[in-house]
Amino acid sequence: MRGGKRCSLVLMLGLTAGGTGIAHAARRQAEAVDWRRAATEEDRLRLRNWRDAWMKGLRQARAGGWATDVAALGELVNPDRSIAEPGLPDGDYRCRTIKLGSQGRGTLTYVAYPYFRCRVSDGGKQLVKLTGSQRLTGRLYPDTDARSIFLGTLMLGDEERSYAYGQDRARDMAGVLERVGERSWRIAFPYPSYESILDVVELVADEGTAGVGAGGTAGASGT
Repeated sequence: MRGGKRCSLVLMLGLTAGGTGIAHAARRQAEAVDWRRAATEEDRLRLRNWRDAWMKGLRQARAGGWATDVAALGELVNPDRSIAEPGLPDGDYRCRTIKLGSQGRGTLTYVAYPYFRCRVSDGGKQLVKLTGSQRLTGRLYPDTDARSIFLGTLMLGDEERSYAYGQDRARDMAGVLERVGERSWRIAFPYPSYESILDVVELVADEGTAGVGAGGTAGASGT
């Protein structure tokens, strides 16, 4: 009898552990395809308010004396500009960050950084910035036929490994990816942890990137 009870207990524990493992696997699978399941609550809120951040950032930049610079960016900073099929093909890209608006008095309301190097891999699912002192790395999730969602983290300085997404609120990054030209895309990051109201990362595909037309790019040239 005692042996039978022990066997029953072991079986129950095994079933419980197996059920827990299946539940965890199902959650990981859901998070891999649904950005809403993968995103933190704070990032879901930021993404819901992306347009408010965009308009506020533009107003501050223009009011701060940068209206000509903002106008020169053209469709890159037009919140209504979006071309169908936003997915990024695997390959190498030139990428730069435009900062709009300011979270405090000590920072400019407009900053345009030079181009650095970015790479997309894993069938358009992974994006990493290869050069520069502030480097994003993360995953791209499908959302609609006009946009995708980026969730990732920020690497600083000579760091070689990134924090896991969701581990450090100050490093987490959440943005909206849209295609704005034949060879160009942008990711808009509303209310980033530092400095600005909106960060816009422009990505321009290299000539050797497969699946991209040979036309021109939208937005401004490098600074």
